[in-house]
Amino acid sequence: MSETVSFGYEEVTPEEKTERVGAVFSSVAAKYDVMNDAMSGGMHRLWKDKFVRRVKPQPGEAILDMAGGTGDIAFRMAARGASVTVSDINQDMLDVGIERAMERGIDDLVWSRQNAEEMSFSSRIFDAYTIVFGIRNVTHIDKALAEAYRVLKHGGRFYCMEFSTTEWPGFKEVYDLYSHKVMPKMGKLIAGDEESYRYLAESIRRFPKMPEFERMIRAAGFSQTRVEPILGGAVAIHSGWKI
Repeated sequence: MSETVSFGYEEVTPEEKTERVGAVFSSVAAKYDVMNDAMSGGMHRLWKDKFVRRVKPQPGEAILDMAGGTGDIAFRMAARGASVTVSDINQDMLDVGIERAMERGIDDLVWSRQNAEEMSFSSRIFDAYTIVFGIRNVTHIDKALAEAYRVLKHGGRFYCMEFSTTEWPGFKEVYDLYSHKVMPKMGKLIAGDEESYRYLAESIRRFPKMPEFERMIRAAGFSQTRVEPILGGAVAIHSGWKI
């Protein structure tokens, strides 16, 4: 039997998932940040601030921000003096980020279209690798983690923030209802795209739980892995070191 992977609650071929995820993000690119504000009540900004504090970007460090198309994380890290390369598989998302950078007068970022599973960068060139709300959309997560390990220098650090499954009793049921019923309707109202946001909600449910994803990070070769749950695990910051 041919390999299948999850696209939300569907099982599709890897090629179909890559194509359909690309279509989702091309569709939502223009309204992506507006929707993030609406869906999280603005909390995503606080989560991203916390994430960057954990990464601790330093002046002169070379950092790869994968799936960082709209620039939210890169802008924060560049403000701390890091040399940031922003990569995304989706050119529409990168175009939004480039436009936002121009509006802010930020001209020292590198923008590079890349597939997280097979990057064109040389090995051992980055001090840190970050990926925020992106790895669950990768077709083969293990390949993306292996590539992250490859491009990091020895002593480099990996940081990922991703939606997960909250462990708070009561809140879990409310969060599930919100994700499956409210998010798609908000997508239709604000971005004119209900189906893409239905997929994004479903993709959260199909993503590995925190302990399983931590095991995957260790399997890729990372040491001293750590998980920091937010809202009981509705969001989690994962980290590891290449030693």
